[in-house]
Amino acid sequence: MPDTPPVTLQDVHDAAARIKGVAHRTPVLRSRTLDELVGAEVFLKCENLQRIGAFKFRGAYNAASRLSAGQLAKGIAAYSSGNHAQAVALAARELGTTAVIVMPEDTPRAKLEATAGYGAEIVTYDRYTGDRVAIGEALAAERGLALIPPYEHPHVIAGQGTAALELIEEVGELDALVVPVGGGGLIAGSATAAKGLLPGIRVVGVEPEAGDDTRRSLAAGHRVAIPVPRTIADGQAADIPGELTFSVNQRLVDDISLATDDQIKDAMRFAFERLKSVLEPSGASGLAALLAHRVAPLPRRIGVVLSGGNVGAERFAEIVVG
Repeated sequence: MPDTPPVTLQDVHDAAARIKGVAHRTPVLRSRTLDELVGAEVFLKCENLQRIGAFKFRGAYNAASRLSAGQLAKGIAAYSSGNHAQAVALAARELGTTAVIVMPEDTPRAKLEATAGYGAEIVTYDRYTGDRVAIGEALAAERGLALIPPYEHPHVIAGQGTAALELIEEVGELDALVVPVGGGGLIAGSATAAKGLLPGIRVVGVEPEAGDDTRRSLAAGHRVAIPVPRTIADGQAADIPGELTFSVNQRLVDDISLATDDQIKDAMRFAFERLKSVLEPSGASGLAALLAHRVAPLPRRIGVVLSGGNVGAERFAEIVVG
């Protein structure tokens, strides 16, 4: 008997029902200019317009809302480079509880301020020398908090998959789905939803060129650790895929493409000037790979998840203007 997958299409449907009316059903953007540049029909799922400015709210709320009343009374803990931090902070506020978030000390200021603005307590660490998982687990144990990790959790993965579910429900059949990859939760959920609905769809992940841990891991057949990446795509600066997410992605992801920091900058500029959309570097990586013709073979109808838009004005100008 085959092993039961940790996340199923039904789990994604259940998550969609749970977050309905709380998370936004984000729009799908089209651009004739983009279609002409790429040579295909492109459908952009605008998770930069999700609550907290990124897809992360889907998974965080799906997981947090399943906690018992007793767990919620004690509070929630999380660790994150920024978007999951904001997502858990907002989910906690929506559910009437508190959140303590472990964040890198070099997290972009806009993400730190937004997380604090949702009422969370922030504990910082050095991402290049500290172990955020160990810090988060110790903090949760010490204070009796429920820990919601950014991707290593089936309810989080299922929640993230609702973005792809909505996209396919709205636009119909797609030949490929392009998804940014950090820890692997978004693409794991997206692939579960997409391949559950469209078995023939090709699922392509995109990593920053400096942080290709998932690409290397899929090629090796096991998880491969790399030095903490130094890339403008801070939300994708993972050094090793999650164990749970990798088990899903190894079965369902067809390919990993890479985007350089310069290509990501170009995609952010294109989105701002031609699509009138603000994307953070991690949120633009899928679009970057497409614009740089790094997705091959080129499908006819392509869905792309624009995963987030959390970037401050000064940082945005610094990146796109230089």
